[in-house]
Amino acid sequence: MDAKMAVFKGKKIRRILHNNEWWFSIVDVVSALTESFNPRDYWYKMKIRVKTEERSELSTFCLQLKLESADGKKYETDCANTEGIFRIIQSISSPKAEPFKRWLAKVGYERVQEIEDPELAAKRTRLLYKLKGYSESWIEKRMRGIAIREELTDEWQKRGVKKQKEYEILTAEISKATFGVTPSQYKKLKGLERQNLRDHMDDLELIFNMLGERVTTEISQQEKPDTFMKNKKVAERGGSVAGNARKQTEKEIGRSVVSPKNYVQTPENRKKLERKKQ
Repeated sequence: MDAKMAVFKGKKIRRILHNNEWWFSIVDVVSALTESFNPRDYWYKMKIRVKTEERSELSTFCLQLKLESADGKKYETDCANTEGIFRIIQSISSPKAEPFKRWLAKVGYERVQEIEDPELAAKRTRLLYKLKGYSESWIEKRMRGIAIREELTDEWQKRGVKKQKEYEILTAEISKATFGVTPSQYKKLKGLERQNLRDHMDDLELIFNMLGERVTTEISQQEKPDTFMKNKKVAERGGSVAGNARKQTEKEIGRSVVSPKNYVQTPENRKKLERKKQ
């Protein structure tokens, strides 16, 4: 184990590295969010209230780990990992809750140089989406889409694609064949500027996007295109497979898959969407 201190808006929060992830002192988190004169008592009463009102045991998210106290000695202290703390602060009414969630996402899965764990980056990405309000099923599709995209760009690199502009052109070819619009046109349709387009796609949009990119990878692996123009034709063919599936789906469901909907589910963005509809 290895212990360190984190700081949120001037408040010190003890944390300890346990099983390759950070666990935070719950009492310190309560103190930072509520500024209670007795955060231990607040935590005790909160567990009782949640158990009574929600029939949920907050203690199930906790481990007792030894943290250094003000007297310099180490004591068994209620701690929770990043996801556990996220659940706990849902039961705390505080204007600091949202900024704390963002802070938690940053420090909760930050990589410790001494530890080589390639899964931490994926865990942090999942957590960031969770904190933004995305559903678990959406997150699963998005994470799979990220993996498929990485496999495609690795394949393009093997086929001699080097420049960023070339990646953009090939991506646009898949998008045009899949959805009938380029990524820039798609972003304009959704009213986006610098935001990530895929973060604003719904389930069907993500699925067809994955299909176009995965089929492109499969064709490329079989045919091994050795020029940019050959890669471009493969990208168009891969996207066309997804495009044909999309069109058939639209006939069956009676609506367009390509949607102007902004899929970010934070309360803030929901309000923006509601204002647009009015």
